[in-house]
This record gives sequence, structure tokens and C-alpha cells, in this order.
Amino acid sequence: MEDSGAAIAAAAISGSQAMTVLEQQRQQIIVMDAASHTMSVVGAPKVAARPTAQADSADGATAVDLPAPDPGTAQSIAYNMLSSFGWAPSTYYSCLNNIWSRESGWRYNAENASGAYGIPQALPGSKMASAGADWATDPATQIKWGLGYIQERYGDPCKAWAFWQDHDYY
Repeated sequence: MEDSGAAIAAAAISGSQAMTVLEQQRQQIIVMDAASHTMSVVGAPKVAARPTAQADSADGATAVDLPAPDPGTAQSIAYNMLSSFGWAPSTYYSCLNNIWSRESGWRYNAENASGAYGIPQALPGSKMASAGADWATDPATQIKWGLGYIQERYGDPCKAWAFWQDHDYY
């Protein structure tokens, strides 16, 4: 018979105290079970249609003609930050937009059931602290981290987008 974590903990605690701890854990399980039964799906996210390619760049990235985003938005921050990573915004922004529109809708406080957080959906979100202490609330910090992640793991946003298309994550 395998010992559960609760049984091990109970063995280390005196008799009446052990019963109290076990009862508290039992109550927590009951509450969690009840909560899981009250959850319901309120709708499916709308996924934008995949844009059609307009041209291919010398490095094989598919460019899509998208206008520069509205100033002051997370999209604008990313568009302007792309060149600091060595990527031409006119070539790579559409790929990045495809990923992050689907992952988070460009919301800095987006969180999914697995705990992924922010615009780039970092898992765990606290990984983004390497880009700044304000990672939980600052879109620029999240974007900086996300672009670094893409650069390190995929090389560029269009390669990350190609991976996303095959796997529905990046």
C-alpha cells in the first residue's frame, strides 16, 4: 500500500491534530470538487483568418502587408521593438501578430488554465521577471521577454509562427 502525502503528514502530527489536518484537507477537496463542477465554457475564442502572403524576404520569412499598429498599443510597442532584435517590422510583425493575437489577444493580463501569463503566454509567467520586475503589468516588459524567447528558441517570429501553425502553440 502506498502512503499518500496526507497520511505521511498525519503520521508526523499528534492524534487530535492529525484529524484536524485531515479534515481541513478533506474540506478543501470538497470545495475544489464543487468549484470544478460549477465552471462552464462561456464561448470559444475567435481566431483571425490566416493572412495571405504578399512576398517572401531573402531569408524565407513570409511578409504580409499590415499597416503599423495604433500608437500606444501593445502591438505598437512590439512593432517598434522588433528592429532592436534585428528584425524588420515590415517583414516580421505579421508573424508575431498572428501568434500573440491567438495566444493572448495582446492582453498583458491574459492567463490560461495551465498558468501561462501575459502577451507571450510565458509558463510560468514569473519567467518574464528576467526582463523586468514589472513583468506582470507592463506590456513592454512582456514583449521584450517574448521577443527574446522567440529569438532564442526559433530564430525569428516567422519561424515561431510556422511552428505554431503545426502545433497550435509555440
